[in-house]
Amino acid sequence: MKRVLLFLATNLAVVLVLSIVLSVLSSWLGLNRQGMGGLLLMAAVFGFGGSIISLLISKWVAKRSYGVQIIEQPRSEMEHWLLATVTRQAQQAGIGMPEVGIYDSPEMNAFATGASKNNSLVAVSSGLLYSMSRDEAEAVLAHEVSHIANGDMVTLTLIQGVVNTFVIFFARVVAGIISNFFRSNDEEQGSALGGFAYMMIVFVLEMVFGILASVIVMWFSRQREFRADAGSARLAGRHKMIAALERLRQGHEPQLEGTMMAFGINGKRSMNEWFMSHPPLEQRIEALRQQSL
Repeated sequence: MKRVLLFLATNLAVVLVLSIVLSVLSSWLGLNRQGMGGLLLMAAVFGFGGSIISLLISKWVAKRSYGVQIIEQPRSEMEHWLLATVTRQAQQAGIGMPEVGIYDSPEMNAFATGASKNNSLVAVSSGLLYSMSRDEAEAVLAHEVSHIANGDMVTLTLIQGVVNTFVIFFARVVAGIISNFFRSNDEEQGSALGGFAYMMIVFVLEMVFGILASVIVMWFSRQREFRADAGSARLAGRHKMIAALERLRQGHEPQLEGTMMAFGINGKRSMNEWFMSHPPLEQRIEALRQQSL
């Protein structure tokens, strides 16, 4: 319930901010909100704006959604090791020191998030720390540090912004064409019917276009997983990363959601690989083994 309420409150705030930005930009540029230029501006503001704001507040949302406890002063040998390992890997990868935290969950998972390479967070589940060996956990941390070093959060945000913009824009263009085609000859009745029909058509088209566009986003997501695995192999050792992935194969379905799921070490399974944020573990293990040949 806490995550749901936080999600709703955050999205309402984002919509309010973007609505104000759209109004200001429309007035400043002198664009007709009903014209094609105004429609494209609206699509870009909400398409990119939502993604960029989500990126900027990603650390704040992650900490509160998952109850991440940031390690400031290590209180145990495990926390000392965790902080020292990420510090070493961040220096090797040439990035600023991320915040490091632990969240309470029985699943074996970890994620990285943040607005830039020098403003990031690496969070590890308690289940991973107590279920994996130090070598396996080190490889998982290196995987997340590699996500940060590769700039995956920013790149995925830009791709999502472009995709969102086209989905919003073309859904309304196509809906306008369909609505005009079926509009009633009775102007008064047609205006009310057309308005309702237009919104329903927009809703359906955004769902359809959104599903199709997600194929592109998920394809990129899978490619960056292979790159992060390769980065982990360089930072921690290929055999450690393979061992960590083998351990994950024995685990349960991961519970991360949304953006956090996209940057976790393990993703949820899907009936169709096109809609998976992570490649199957078998493919990731085989890719690492091929690199050693």
